[in-house]
Amino acid sequence: MAAAKPGTYAARVKLDNKVKSAALILHDIGTKEERKDWVEDFKAGKIDLLFVYNMLLTGFDAKRLKKLYLGRVIRKHNLLQALTRVNRTYKDFRYGYVVDFANISKEFEETNQRYLKELNDELGDEMEHYSKLFKSREEIQQEIEQIKDVLFRFDIENAEVFADQINQIQDRHTILALKKALENARSLYNLIRLQGEYGALDELDFAKLNILYRETCNHLDMLNLKESIEQGADTTNLLNVALEDVIFKFIKIGEEELVLADQLKNTLRQTREALASNFDQQDPQFISLKEELERLFKKKNLSEVTQDEMVANIGALEKIHVRVKELNRQNNQLRQKYLGDAKYTRIHKRLQERQNSNNDINESERKIFAALTGVKQDADEQALNNHQILLNENYFERQMMPRVIARFMDEQQIQLNPDTSDYINHLVVTEYLNEYNSGARSW
Repeated sequence: MAAAKPGTYAARVKLDNKVKSAALILHDIGTKEERKDWVEDFKAGKIDLLFVYNMLLTGFDAKRLKKLYLGRVIRKHNLLQALTRVNRTYKDFRYGYVVDFANISKEFEETNQRYLKELNDELGDEMEHYSKLFKSREEIQQEIEQIKDVLFRFDIENAEVFADQINQIQDRHTILALKKALENARSLYNLIRLQGEYGALDELDFAKLNILYRETCNHLDMLNLKESIEQGADTTNLLNVALEDVIFKFIKIGEEELVLADQLKNTLRQTREALASNFDQQDPQFISLKEELERLFKKKNLSEVTQDEMVANIGALEKIHVRVKELNRQNNQLRQKYLGDAKYTRIHKRLQERQNSNNDINESERKIFAALTGVKQDADEQALNNHQILLNENYFERQMMPRVIARFMDEQQIQLNPDTSDYINHLVVTEYLNEYNSGARSW
């Protein structure tokens, strides 16, 4: 490499960084005032190198001291005191540096162990408490992954969409779990900065998560207020509050059965419409709700239902309706992750159900999503390039099997046994064939 020419930027930097002055401080050389002046000059940057022997180990605080050269082994507490001379923050320096010419590693290990033992003997159980204030890089990464898992189904890029998503959730426990994850993210942000693991800050948008945390707290406050009002009301059942105005009208107009019948029909219509809008009718929860609705009205003629039965049925219907709406909300939220593709939403849910029952796909929901997104890309490409492939189910299955294995096992490192691989591949092929046969062309 050619030497830098005089007058160039590199030459000026080299000249600026060149050592121009040094001082030697010994306990028996020079006067006390001279030694004090040398220390102050070093702190002020007037002296570049300071040579010391058995001096300045304690009480010496120079923030610009970021590199320490050791020419001899320093022992016991003196070693720890010497090393801490370079741990002050200074401008853009994140670390202090120790240049070891004396091989202090063994002495440092022994001194460190003795120090920790003394500290543990003095503090006892308190040490365990304080140790929780710090985490290893692996523990930090594990917590980040857990936070990502909880937030997976939410749109964390758009605070407005996120607020709309959580406002649809009426289950307090779900919001509490979300709040806890966002709260952990806030604590983790402070811990990462404290420990200097700045690379981990790129894993999550902590500033945006703080905004989402406030939105979540606001919605939780609303749910808590609603719950306290409901629990504070003096009612024998939930219907008394909901039907208070209706009952007043019954007394006034004297047409109890007629009014109740209209309300019952309206609630039934809303519940059936909510069930009909569900795009995953193989979901065990959907099947259970549908069967519950059928049992409620099986072999019943609404014209022969008594007033008491109408009131009871309205209450039961309202509960079913709430559960159906919550199921639809969860389905639509997951569907957004797949950009509106209901096929892969259903596949995703079937894999989760299999994981819960067989435990043969022991991976996070995010990794399953990443694998299925890759499979979707491959399958869509196959269908786009050759429409005839959907006329031959066996051929389509043979074409997709290696792609399913590659996306799950090779890319995402998700272990699959042969039965599970076949199951996933069959789900994918069946969804495409059903869509093709119904005349849809979503790809």
